[in-house]
Amino acid sequence: MNTFQNLNNNNNRQVATWLFVVCAFVFSMIMVGGVTRLTESGLSMVNWQPISGIVPPLTEVEWNAEFEAYKQYPEYQKVNKGMVLDEFKSIYFWEYAHRLLGRLIGVVFAVPFFILLLKSKIISTLKPHLWAMMVLGGCQGLLGWWMVKSGLVDRPDVSHYRLTAHLGLAFIIYIYMFWIALKLVVPPSISKLIRPKGLCFLYVVLLFIQVLLGGLVAGLNAGLVSDTWPLMMGQVIPDGLFYNDPWYMNLINNPLTLHFQHRTFAYAVGLVGIVLWWNYRSDKDKEIVVAVNIVLVTIFLQIILGVLTIINMVPIPLAAAHQAGAVVTLSAGLYLLSRLRT
Repeated sequence: MNTFQNLNNNNNRQVATWLFVVCAFVFSMIMVGGVTRLTESGLSMVNWQPISGIVPPLTEVEWNAEFEAYKQYPEYQKVNKGMVLDEFKSIYFWEYAHRLLGRLIGVVFAVPFFILLLKSKIISTLKPHLWAMMVLGGCQGLLGWWMVKSGLVDRPDVSHYRLTAHLGLAFIIYIYMFWIALKLVVPPSISKLIRPKGLCFLYVVLLFIQVLLGGLVAGLNAGLVSDTWPLMMGQVIPDGLFYNDPWYMNLINNPLTLHFQHRTFAYAVGLVGIVLWWNYRSDKDKEIVVAVNIVLVTIFLQIILGVLTIINMVPIPLAAAHQAGAVVTLSAGLYLLSRLRT
């Protein structure tokens, strides 16, 4: 039985609406983070100032001070030597927007949370989940700065491991909030029919793994390895997948291997999505039929976006849409899973 369903229904809707709003902000954060990576803007702000950093440079003197600080680090010295102030401002914008949005999410979560607590509109069984979300949000901020620091030493690029961890935690926070909100507003099915949920759960897990693979691909710019589909450089299985030694390090360090993994794993996820649709396409519960149809549409659209991103050599609009598609596809899987609860 849903432990959240004994709360007043009106309170349920208020808490769920708030969580869905925060989910929308997290979705935006993932989008802006993707663009920040694609525009290589993530190392433009070399200091972490959680409070004073809310205010951007406003005068020419302040802008020049930020630019001079940037010049002391490897990205300027090894990649952007000769960059002028206006060019610096364009990359600074995306990183500033990313950090500002992170702070805004903290406010959008914390203020309503404490108001709802004071008004006793949150049931005791829900409170630990909400506190956990707040802690995870704080950890995400720390993890983001830990990621940025990896690019301020010798190599003018962030660690692809830390980038993937940062992306993965963003998705974990989104999944957590979205699932709890669904449990508050989507009651379990009243049907006596027992529907197996294992395949749908597997589908969601595989989607999350695919997101992590996408993070590794983005971190090493592995999307640029091949611009052909369905073959890679004229081959079904390209040469060089296990070029590095030991062989297993290719799975997380070799751009060619990561690219191959990401596109072939997408086929596996798509196959599971098709089987899922086949199993529930004629279910007696029409809401489940609608949900599984959405699952099928979103996974196919996501694969198409991935292919278009590859063959066009990772243009920013398509790549950003592909990252947004990952959130939408996961949301569809979670919604179906919520409908399968009895």
